[in-house]
Amino acid sequence: MHQPHYRDGLDGQYRLPWVYLHGIKDYTDMVAHLENCPEAKVVVNFAPVLLEQLDDYGKRMRSWLADTSQSMADPLLDWVSGHKEIKCQVRERLDVVEACQKAFAPTMIHPFPAFRKLVEMTQCTEKTTIEEASCLSYFNCHFYTDLLMWYHIAWMGQYLRLSDERLQALIEKGEHGIHFSHKDQITLVEIMADAIEGIIPRYRKLMESGQIEISMTPYGHPIVPLLIDFESTKDAMPNAPMPASAEYPDGYERAKWHMEKGFEVYKHYFGTKPKGVWLSEGAISPAAVGLLDHYGIQWTASGEGVWRHSCEVSHIDHHDLCSKKALYQPLQHASQKCAMFFRDDGLSDLIGFQYKDWNPVDAANNFAHHMHNIADFLGDKADEHVVSVILDGENAWEYYPDNAFHFLQAIYKRLSSDSRIEMTTFAEVLAQKVPVRHLPILKAGSWVYGSFSTWIGEKDKNRGWDLLVDAKVCYDKVLASGKLTPTQVLQATEQLAICEGSDWFWWFGDYNPAGSVRDFDMLYRRHLEKLYQMLGQTVPDVLNTALSQGGGSMDNGGVMQRGIS
Repeated sequence: MHQPHYRDGLDGQYRLPWVYLHGIKDYTDMVAHLENCPEAKVVVNFAPVLLEQLDDYGKRMRSWLADTSQSMADPLLDWVSGHKEIKCQVRERLDVVEACQKAFAPTMIHPFPAFRKLVEMTQCTEKTTIEEASCLSYFNCHFYTDLLMWYHIAWMGQYLRLSDERLQALIEKGEHGIHFSHKDQITLVEIMADAIEGIIPRYRKLMESGQIEISMTPYGHPIVPLLIDFESTKDAMPNAPMPASAEYPDGYERAKWHMEKGFEVYKHYFGTKPKGVWLSEGAISPAAVGLLDHYGIQWTASGEGVWRHSCEVSHIDHHDLCSKKALYQPLQHASQKCAMFFRDDGLSDLIGFQYKDWNPVDAANNFAHHMHNIADFLGDKADEHVVSVILDGENAWEYYPDNAFHFLQAIYKRLSSDSRIEMTTFAEVLAQKVPVRHLPILKAGSWVYGSFSTWIGEKDKNRGWDLLVDAKVCYDKVLASGKLTPTQVLQATEQLAICEGSDWFWWFGDYNPAGSVRDFDMLYRRHLEKLYQMLGQTVPDVLNTALSQGGGSMDNGGVMQRGIS
């Protein structure tokens, strides 16, 4: 589970609502499926920066319920709660309409006829201009309240819809064409606050019972191999253009900071230290895995592409590593102790991209059939192997009917009851003494294409790195001067960590949609601006100019699913 830091560094407002929307939909549903199938075992990964934001949202919602005069620091929340009045300006009304269409329409808008009717009445899309949206001034306030309420109802997880009588009453009211009242708006916030506040304790309870393992990502979700060494890019992309900056200053020390801060946050919420670390985006390198060894981490994981690249250069003396049997064994590089598990891309992508169009029971049976075929392929030593199925805990389910409710029920039930399949966790695999093989050469890469192409090696991405390097150089000089107090140093260091996150670079480039690129571009530059302000330095003029324009049609759901589950 991962979301970047969406709070604007300059004014403290949440610029994008994905933390709480995925919270009420995916994080609640995923844990409910596990609670309802105690035989199922999985690994769940949380990025510390997501844990902090979930905690913050829960507190803000609860505080607002106690005193509705205060803002929740999220424009969408303030609108749907009624705290913020929707005025007559067409620009603001168009913003509301655009926000309420940010969902996959076939599974999240169309199943609710009342919601679909409201959306179609606006005749607006993300490309609608203010001039074209003049009709929005004719709708009364009830229209926008209903639109916002329905949007949030559509984002509610299926388990919430089935179990929460308050939510069922809201849905029934809306389906009868009755306008939602301010009391209904308060009820909606109560439902969301209860859901958000329960997420972390529910996962912790499953961890403490032994049903799940919770792993961690370094604090701000940086691409650790790139922090340590830009040249690691060349392992998979030898001819890639590189940033003008030769390296990220003291990148190894920054990677250590993200690890240690991550441990601190993880212990705060889960009371212990993780046994495994999913390095952001499965991005590994010999130096990055060495960092995990430094902290005594038992395991990490990455994508099949990294394994393939590593095997290609090892096959002369170790040709058996190129057999897919090696994909199903934990591996250790050179003299390092941290075990590496590699994702079966085919199986994982069936869940991430294909089974959404299947009958749920058929999909679960098909998946089990693939597992049986792998067991047959492995032969007598199948019990010495592990199949790693790794995918996003958020974006995939939006494309399934009913948030994958029927599919996840079916696949958990099917796998947990199959005598030839044992659902387990990576830490349990190692505890059971499953043989760990030696990997003589480890090539750097991520689970996206087995390379770092999503974050570096393209004009706009490289410019983003150069801006970050400039800010880091400024940070180092100011800290060396001794001008800042200890509190100011801590605040500036945490702000730097936000700027080092991977998501900014993910979105730069012309293959992503312009609207999303614009949002992340602006937020990244504002975070950098805040860092300079914290350091007491002049903000560079270049931060007033957009880095990237976008213009493609891909999004984070269509490019690659992210996370581990």
